[in-house]
Amino acid sequence: MRPFKYTNAKDVSSAIKLATGNPNAKFLAGGTNLLDLMKEDVERPDEVIDITRLGLAQIKTTDAGGISIGGLGRNTDAANHPLIRQHHPVLTQAILAGASGQIRNMATNGGNLLQRTRCPYFYDIAMPCNKREPGSGCGALEGINRMHAIFGWSEKCIAVYPSDMAVALAALDAVVKIKGPNGEERSVAITDFHRLPGDMPEKDTNLSHGELITAIEIPKSNFADHSYYLKVRDRASYAFALVSVAAALELTGNVILQARIAIGGVAHKPWRATKAEQMLVGKEATEANFKLAADAEMADAKPLEHNKFKVELGNRSIVRALQMALDGGKS
Repeated sequence: MRPFKYTNAKDVSSAIKLATGNPNAKFLAGGTNLLDLMKEDVERPDEVIDITRLGLAQIKTTDAGGISIGGLGRNTDAANHPLIRQHHPVLTQAILAGASGQIRNMATNGGNLLQRTRCPYFYDIAMPCNKREPGSGCGALEGINRMHAIFGWSEKCIAVYPSDMAVALAALDAVVKIKGPNGEERSVAITDFHRLPGDMPEKDTNLSHGELITAIEIPKSNFADHSYYLKVRDRASYAFALVSVAAALELTGNVILQARIAIGGVAHKPWRATKAEQMLVGKEATEANFKLAADAEMADAKPLEHNKFKVELGNRSIVRALQMALDGGKS
């Protein structure tokens, strides 16, 4: 690990001021991803700004009837909070599917959204990686790409985004609350927060340097009784998704009024399955209709040499997640 300056921020404004004054500074919250990257010499900040004492951890209802989750709250607290368990059980399921209990106890909600890809070519500084070093090439493109993207990738980068929490938040239409220099505040839909690689794979999100995630807001919905998070992985725990699906349905009788489907492990960001969603609205909640919707979504997949299996896996996972959501996760 390279030498760096450690600064303890006293409040939100001073933290942002410190970061904007140094283009090579990084915020430190739980540190579960940043410190690993620093040890691997992937991230090389010359200043680390500790923001763990800024508060921003509260979980509360909003004036509009939704739920606000503090950006510096711990993943464990979010997963187990009564408001989340009651109104958004799919989020609880997604958080508990990620990492280990020890890591969830340290990791923050905002940091979870900002975690970087686990692509082995990104972590290996001896290999070319446009995300780590723009213009150097993509080692995974012609390398072992079993874990990589089948949607939205470019010749510059085929990495996938690893968060489970963000996939559920994408299905729940969450909004990221951000504070920047001079006190500016803005809100970004979670579906617009992360970026596809395009020609700038080094830029993971639409967050500017120095901006800070203060909260994540989830709007009120009627998905609680019919939602489910399915994660398919190589081993039962402490593994990143090959494919994951957050599915949520609002029903009247057996007719679908609204559907939300987000897929993880398939793109540079949580992938909203909008084609599948649109096909399901007004239809009966049947396995046949779930299969038609999954087929429509996966038809646009562009698999690589080693991950063609993800197309069929994604198709089956969408159907299974919708079936589980229909049954309230009981089957």
